[in-house]
Amino acid sequence: MPKTAVVALGGNAFTRAGQTGTYEEQSRNALTMARSVLAIRRSGWNVVIVHGNGPQVGNLAIQQEEGRRLVPAQPLFSLGAMTQGEIGSLISLALRAGDADVAVAALISHVVVAPEDPAFGAPAKPIGPFFTRARAGELAAERGWTVGDDSGRGFRRLVPSPRPVEVVEAAAIKSLVAGGTIVIAGGGGGVPVAPGGPGLVGIEAVIDKDYVAGQLATSLAAQALVFVTDVPRLMLDFGLPTERALGEIDVAAAERYQRDSQFPAGSMGPKVHAATQFLRSGGEVAVISTAAFAARTLEPAGHATRNGTDTGRGTRIVATRRAARSTS
Repeated sequence: MPKTAVVALGGNAFTRAGQTGTYEEQSRNALTMARSVLAIRRSGWNVVIVHGNGPQVGNLAIQQEEGRRLVPAQPLFSLGAMTQGEIGSLISLALRAGDADVAVAALISHVVVAPEDPAFGAPAKPIGPFFTRARAGELAAERGWTVGDDSGRGFRRLVPSPRPVEVVEAAAIKSLVAGGTIVIAGGGGGVPVAPGGPGLVGIEAVIDKDYVAGQLATSLAAQALVFVTDVPRLMLDFGLPTERALGEIDVAAAERYQRDSQFPAGSMGPKVHAATQFLRSGGEVAVISTAAFAARTLEPAGHATRNGTDTGRGTRIVATRRAARSTS
């Protein structure tokens, strides 16, 4: 029976640095992501895709503000659902362009969050385009936004990002995956919901897709969790003279590096945290790599070289120390 890999694609993978986010740009970028996913599929894995939506949901929020004189503005959680349709379609078409016979289903997904989550009192999730400090200040005053610096790259709108509790559609996703369908789910971290009224109601937030990918991987009893990023592998002492790459490490080493603040909250931190939670819950391997190297990194054979890394691979985090190799 094929193993299952949950593959997380960043929203920035579809709108890259220097791009404005046109449909044509996002469509071309989706083809690159699709090649990576299909390579994993051809290696014998069932695949579930979770994608980010930071740039897209932020742009939609601006459209709502600018168009409110003509049509009613929609709430943030509804914009998340819109981006699931938009990006899900892009990925579906890109996958079919790479393999006309592949079965793909893009599922609108809802994710339960706790209304008392402290994240609601401290908005910290960046969405939308980058602004200068001055322009961000103007927008904060005009629109009541919370804004902040995003890893030194510029200023963006910040929104609450609560932790996921449950993926509502997990059982349906599991059924589709068992039949061999590539499922696109949990897009943008899913539509955040909480119990209310006759069932569930939308919550104004954007959930981090990395945590949803980990939650979903655990719910599906997946064997692998793959984070496709624009960074080839995890680095220790990033930006310092002692900077070095990580090839294969075990979960205990990853947790130790987390405690040492090696992975910032705004970049690799959520990925490593989600990976370690997944591995502690029964997962076998977590991968952090680029689209070009993700499929290779998922396979263990010959992964590490004498100095602990292979420039054609990313970082593997494994559950057991016995199989792990580290640069430390």
